[in-house]
This record gives sequence, C-alpha cells and structure tokens, in this order.
Amino acid sequence: MYSLILRGRRLQKCRLSLNLTPFSSAARKGQNFTVSYLVDSLGFTPKLAESISKKVSFNNKCNPDSVLNLLRTHGFTDSQISTIITDYPLLLTLDADKSLAPKLQALHSKVSSASELTETISKVPKILSKDRSLSVYYDFVKEVMEADKSSKLETLSPQRGKQENKIRNVLALRGIGVPQRLLFPLLISECPHICGKETFQESLKKVLEMGFDPTTPKFLEALRVVKGLNKEAMEEKVNVYKRLGFAVEDIWVMFKKFPTFLTLSERKITLNFETMRKCGLLEDEVRLVVKRFPQCIGVSEKNILNSVETFIGLGFSREDVAMMVKRLPPCIGYSVETVKKKIEFVVKEMGWPLKAVASYPQVLGYSMEKRMVPRCNVIKALIAKGLIKSELPPVSTVLVCTDQDFLKRYVRKHDDDDDDEELVAELMGIFAGETRT
Repeated sequence: MYSLILRGRRLQKCRLSLNLTPFSSAARKGQNFTVSYLVDSLGFTPKLAESISKKVSFNNKCNPDSVLNLLRTHGFTDSQISTIITDYPLLLTLDADKSLAPKLQALHSKVSSASELTETISKVPKILSKDRSLSVYYDFVKEVMEADKSSKLETLSPQRGKQENKIRNVLALRGIGVPQRLLFPLLISECPHICGKETFQESLKKVLEMGFDPTTPKFLEALRVVKGLNKEAMEEKVNVYKRLGFAVEDIWVMFKKFPTFLTLSERKITLNFETMRKCGLLEDEVRLVVKRFPQCIGVSEKNILNSVETFIGLGFSREDVAMMVKRLPPCIGYSVETVKKKIEFVVKEMGWPLKAVASYPQVLGYSMEKRMVPRCNVIKALIAKGLIKSELPPVSTVLVCTDQDFLKRYVRKHDDDDDDEELVAELMGIFAGETRT
C-alpha cells in the first residue's frame, strides 16, 4: 500500500510535465524526448516514433513507465504493448492508478484467462478510453473474435442499452464482410454514419449497389458520405462538378476513387479547379487530372501553389511542372521536404538531369529507403568496378522499372560467368540493403 502511495505522488509530479499539444512552445523538446523514449523503451523505429510523437508528447518517463509496467503486470507481452501504443498512443498519458488500473481490474474479474483479456484489448485498445460502456464494448469485441474463429459465421445479437443501435449496425457490417481491423474502431468512434436504423440500412444498400468492396476502408468512407448527404444535397454536389464540365458518369467514377470529394464545398471545388490552372494546365487538362486523381480537389490551395513554387525553385520550368502534374497528379500534394530531398538525391548525388525527373515524375513517389537508394547503390558499385563505363543509365531503367527487370538488367546478367558468383552475391546484398557501398 505504501509503495502505491509513493507511486501516486510521483505520478502527480510526472503529470505536470505531460504535453498533449505537441505544437506548443515547448513541443519540440517534448517531441524529441518522446521519440527517444519510444525507441528505447518499446523498440520502435525512429520513423514510427516520430509519427507517434505528433499525436502525443511528454517530457519525462514517469507516467509512461507506470502505464507500461501496469500493462506488463496484467500479462501483456512486449509485442502486444507495442501494438497497443501504436494504435492508441494517448494511453501513455492516462493515470495508471486512477484511470487505467481500475478498468483493467474490472475486466480481469470477468474473464476466464489473462490471455483472453490481453488478446481482446490488443485488438481494440481504444476501448480503454471508455468508462460506462467499457464492459459492453469489451463483451462485444470478445464475442465477435470468438465467432470469427469458429468455422461457421455465427449470428450475434446486439445487447440492450444505449449502445444497441451502434452494435446492431456494426454487426450488419460484419455480416457483409467488413473485417475486424475496420469494424472494431467504429465501436469507440462517434461517427454518425453507423448510427440510425432506416437511414443506415438505406445508405448501406446504396454503397453496396455502387460496387464498393466491404473489405476496404473506402467502403466505410463511401458509407459516411452517402449517409451524411440527403438526396438534394448530393444532387447539388454533382451539379457543381457538372458546371465545371464533368460528365455524370465521370463524377461517379471519381466518387469510387475518392468518396470524400462529394463533401467538399462549392467554393473549395471551384477554387481548386482554378488553382490547378495556375499550374499551367488548360481546362480540359485539369479535368483529366482530376478524373485520374480526384484527391487533388481536396488539397489546399496553399499546398498546390507551394508545390508549384517548389518545383520552379528547384529549376523546373512551368512547362515541366504542367507535364509532371499531368503525368503524376499526386505530386502537387507532396511535401516540400520530400520533393527537395528526392530531387537532391536524384539530380545532385546521382547526376540525372532535371528533365529526366520531369519525364518520369513517378520517381518522386518512390520510397527512398526501399527503392531509390538500394538501386542507386547497385549502380554506384557497378560504376566503381568499371562495369558501367559509359554515361549514367537512364532513370527509367534504374528507378522506374520493376524489381525483376532491374535485377535482370544490372545483377543477374553476371550469372553467366562462374567467376562472378561473388559479384552477384555482393550486388544482391547491396540491393537488399545488407551491404553499404
């Protein structure tokens, strides 16, 4: 008991250092500490830790340590804890003694084994944010998990109470094939598109008739849009696009790609259409770009203009920018940092001309770590060994081609000579990121 009192006092001091608004004046310090803590305590990669630190931040380890220790005492494995914190990082800021412990203890008293508790919580850790509805949601998640493990699809009935409406609709989604990873988060959300009865059923029927795949997040996105817009509102949104020259058939094709585009305001839609023209595109070309990538209508005007200015600042002409947008519409939404980093690598470090990037802008969408750097390291190794004696190979044969074509062209071609077995092994190691050049 005395140890619990001491821990409670320490937690009171720790809580003063918690920072839930990572963009405040002291945010950078807290964010840096959070990243280090997640890497050291949970083994997260720096990239994942950086991403999580944008959602939650703290300046010392007292409270997070208390939460992790509590989870371990209840039988959660390191792997399960990593999964829980990745999905629900705010858990690290909860009061371990006053908030989290009572909830885990209450659930522990009703389960048949510790493994049942840890498995269920690991699936939907955010149910720990609930209070009165915690038990109801826990029981529902457990029942669904047990039913899905059985060889046949069992029919579950919603429990009575305030959550009956939501659980009934979640069960309906389960019945048409929505997987657990998409289903369970709906329980703890406040999304109105899974509430109601008649309107929910009507909306669900419409989305299914449109051909959306229930196993994808886009299905739920479409359900949210359809349920949130009445017939008149949806017709008005369609008319906005028709006035911009889009055919009705094209509008519904775009809806299948990006359902949210029907929720945007008329001002947002028309403003972005005009902003796209500032990229150097003609009206017909803007329509083609939007049809290929309707998400660009959702990009802010500021980001579009910043992208254009970034490309021009890097040496691209306005004609180059227009060509890049037509060939790779998502490039107008890339961050300035990402674009600069990749251009510097491709142009300054590797020596390809800007025109090569303008002709093949898809390289800006490739992963540096998984694709660009390993392949370019292979090319550097071949150049260093004198096996590429002419000019640098075209960017299309190095970065744009498939892995199979790249390996065939630059690595496996050396398989013919028995003396080159070590070379092939070395190049494969470089390609796999196991060897540095």
